Amino acid sequence: MMKTVVELQKNIKNITLGGNAEARERHTSKNKLLVRDRIDRLLDPNTPFLEFSQLAGYQLYGDDEVPAAGIVTGIGQIQGRECVIIANDATVKGGSYYPITVKKQLRAQEIGRENRLPCIYLVDSGGANLPRQADVFPDKEHFGRTFYNEATMSSMGIPQIAVVLGSCTAGGAYVPAMADQSIIVRRQGTIFLAGPPLVKAATGEVVSAEDLGGGDLHCRQSGVTDYYAMDDAHALHLTRRIVANLNYAKPQQVVMKPSVDPLYSADELYGIVGDNLKRVFDVREVIARIVDGSEFDEFKKLYGETLVTGFAHIHGYPVGILGNNGVLFSESALKGAHFIQLCSQLKIPLLFLQNITGFMVGRDAEAGGIAKNGAKLVNAVACAQVPKITVIIG
Repeated sequence: MMKTVVELQKNIKNITLGGNAEARERHTSKNKLLVRDRIDRLLDPNTPFLEFSQLAGYQLYGDDEVPAAGIVTGIGQIQGRECVIIANDATVKGGSYYPITVKKQLRAQEIGRENRLPCIYLVDSGGANLPRQADVFPDKEHFGRTFYNEATMSSMGIPQIAVVLGSCTAGGAYVPAMADQSIIVRRQGTIFLAGPPLVKAATGEVVSAEDLGGGDLHCRQSGVTDYYAMDDAHALHLTRRIVANLNYAKPQQVVMKPSVDPLYSADELYGIVGDNLKRVFDVREVIARIVDGSEFDEFKKLYGETLVTGFAHIHGYPVGILGNNGVLFSESALKGAHFIQLCSQLKIPLLFLQNITGFMVGRDAEAGGIAKNGAKLVNAVACAQVPKITVIIG
């Protein structure tokens, strides 16, 4: 398992570099911070950044490499508030949107909406990747959905803040235009529906990018942007001040407990789970190494034993845990449905430890109503109005 983990960490390290050395040098020569340095400056000191979808785009387009899908997303703490951050990486194909970039951004917005977290957009993108625009624009879950999400979250009272640190072209111009508050960097950020070449082709007008959609125009004349920054560092400072003034708190319905470490080291998980998917292990051994104090109050322990269910705390948060210990029989499915409905009623988040090949098959299973009982489990998961986290462990 450690060999696999080392290989994964190596791939992630390469991905976090972003574009190639030439692209990074070109980016920093314009007095612009790299995308991960921007995020570091934005976050509260010594606080973690929970990154989403690090491997998105990995080897997806053959030789056309798109590290991290050209966009960095995740949850970080700003002025003591948890926020979703969506930041274009201009060193990767100019920050242009591939189909996977769109999917990754929409996923980050979905997490922001479901958890009612303010969304911070660090914009530095040349717009859609034109050779692949047929898979970027037209469908319901394509690029236009970004603006729908932005509008609906704003209407729900979830703050939307855009920071224009570079290009913001064509449809992408609606990101700052639809934000609740927006910042633009002097002589660096630009916002326009059509760039200078297209303007010249369409109207014959010759105009520079700065005169067409720079910071002076949008802060002094159009009013599209609200704050005028002198450079990246200033823009990120202004962003922190905006977050500090939001008067917004994430709703919380759980009763917290003081966090304590598990009794057993999490490093032992490498020996328990392993990379041999055929090797059987008791999911309780995993649970004991991730929950506070290794305390787990098991629910229906003697019934439907191929599904382990019970209550615990992780970092002080109450959780309901469902862990597979073999294929699902009717009893296991009914037990899982009951437990999920109970957690939903109690407003307790759900953690699924997934290690399963599926439901039991055969005449006896069908006669026992496995299809109907399995459907009850699916129904319970779909209808549970609590946070759900799945960890695939096999």
